[in-house]
Amino acid sequence: MKIIKKNDKRLIRSWSMYDWANSAYNLVITSTIFPVYYTTITSNKETGNDVVSFFGFELVNTALSNFALSIAYLLMAISLPFISAYSDAAGQRKFFMKLFTYLGAIACMGLFFFKIETLELGIIFFALAAMGYIGGVAFNNSYLPVIATPDQQDRVSAQGFAYGYVGCVTLQLICFIFVFKPDWFGITDPSLPARISFFLVGLWWISFAQIPFRFLPRNRPTIENEKLSFFVKARKEFTSVLNKIRQIPAIKRFLPAYFFYAMGVQTIMIVAAAFGEKVLNLGATKLIASILLIQLVAIGGAFIMSGLAKRFGNVKVLIFVVTIWIFICIAAYFLSNEYQFYGMAFLVGLLMGGIQSLSRSTYSKLIPTDVEDTTAFFSFYDVSEKLAIVIGLFTFGIIEQVTHNIRYSALCMSVFFIIGLLLLFRVLKFNKLQIIQRY
Repeated sequence: MKIIKKNDKRLIRSWSMYDWANSAYNLVITSTIFPVYYTTITSNKETGNDVVSFFGFELVNTALSNFALSIAYLLMAISLPFISAYSDAAGQRKFFMKLFTYLGAIACMGLFFFKIETLELGIIFFALAAMGYIGGVAFNNSYLPVIATPDQQDRVSAQGFAYGYVGCVTLQLICFIFVFKPDWFGITDPSLPARISFFLVGLWWISFAQIPFRFLPRNRPTIENEKLSFFVKARKEFTSVLNKIRQIPAIKRFLPAYFFYAMGVQTIMIVAAAFGEKVLNLGATKLIASILLIQLVAIGGAFIMSGLAKRFGNVKVLIFVVTIWIFICIAAYFLSNEYQFYGMAFLVGLLMGGIQSLSRSTYSKLIPTDVEDTTAFFSFYDVSEKLAIVIGLFTFGIIEQVTHNIRYSALCMSVFFIIGLLLLFRVLKFNKLQIIQRY
């Protein structure tokens, strides 16, 4: 097995290209073109009816998409720890990273066939794409402590997210050509530009993922016995890592805090476009432009937070950022015009890039430097995030389903941030008691 040289610039660039590849899904499918397209084809503007029939069930359109994502995240949250444990035990980290990448990318291509007449099929592809994205990110994250030393992980994590934001904006601009200038290509079907965009996301994802697939190394098996079955290897490795985590107080304190504030962050990222459309009726052009602004600002946010963390410490910066998120949720409830929305979009972008990058590198620093089963370790981080999204989206969807007012759903997110903030103070207290400066 090849020895990995940490902090190698070429290897770090290759790793960062996976963020470049898969972030197109997060922008086009999760945040911009798909939400606008989905809301448009499932809403009746004349009657104001936004209820659709899904396998015979009558559901609010945005609640349906939130429920579909929640189920996808729940399935991944249940299975990912065991898949990750097996990948460490059998030395198959890269194999599973490829598997989830191809699943997600092909599902995105399948969304090319999504129309209101094929609602059920479209929702299924939508959920499968999410599962592929979740799995790919989880295995990519696990490489961070492998390729970078603790003192460089904040910067490397920020670089990865920066690559992701630049990559997704690049593809977004390409998609805009089809969306806003369909006549250049002789397109008369109004649904076709969006559906071409979904196909391009899958193609982009598969194509650029080949760079990290080529350069990232395989991991060494932690269980050499080839005769053991998948389930036995997964159980043995999962139990081993779980026991290690139980002996690391910092991780036990950080994960609950991350769970709660991620519940707010990830849910807001997913529903932002639908919120802007329903509350302010911004229209596709303004809405997509504002989401694009978020991505551009997030590039600077990732590096700004990395620099602040170097000076003040990761946990203190996270406390500051989460506090601002609380005020954003409250402000969203009182949102009344598009200029307020743009200002909020700028602030969300700045904080989004920082909190995602810093959370990943903070957890990476808490993993002992001598462990080889980093995939299984990171699965607990990723599962915390996905379970958070499950609860966040279900909460958001149920509140909207009951009240038919999306503002109440946004306001509720502040509760999750408040709980996360209080738990972060527990992490900070532990940090001071242990006099550990690296996080």
